[in-house]
Amino acid sequence: MIGELFVATASKITPDVSRVAPLWAEIGKHYSHRSRRYHTLAHLEKMAGELTRVKEQIKDFDAIIFSIVYHDIVYQATKKDNEEQSAELARKRLTSLSYSVPAVERVVGHILATKSHHKSEDNDTNLFTDADLSVLGASWEGYQEYCQQIRKEYAIYPDLLYKPGRRKVLQHFLALPAIFKTEAFHRRYEGQARENLIRELETL
Repeated sequence: MIGELFVATASKITPDVSRVAPLWAEIGKHYSHRSRRYHTLAHLEKMAGELTRVKEQIKDFDAIIFSIVYHDIVYQATKKDNEEQSAELARKRLTSLSYSVPAVERVVGHILATKSHHKSEDNDTNLFTDADLSVLGASWEGYQEYCQQIRKEYAIYPDLLYKPGRRKVLQHFLALPAIFKTEAFHRRYEGQARENLIRELETL
């Protein structure tokens, strides 16, 4: 679904398929890298499904589609600037398609917001970051699978280093006034997400 959505959205900017196809091939290559366990095409599919469900609340759905495919295109467990690098790559690729400057900057803003997940004045951004975090509100079984996938992505780190870092992440989300910033996602996932985070925290 996300591949079709990307191609359809990019084709609104340029009818030249020869310019669009290589971009999707690049996206697929990044998200299919052997180091990826959670930040894969399946994650993009999940986000696309979540955001399509609330499409009527989104002002610029095209920008959201581009944000989905580029928000984790650069993802290295050893780096702390993945969001910035992903946003910059999105800017280059979308500019090459002659996407408007304001629209490109909307995409960049959505992507950079996934670094802290703080509430934005832009409701599209809040819906986007909420969809990115929706896995936190999965069933305990689904959440455990997510935890295992994340641990594998950070396999380079021993538990001695991984667990304190993971605790810090969990505590960051639990300290937020609300993990989910929009009514739709808060109602659907907030309670279960907090239960999952606390439960994982107790195991570390």
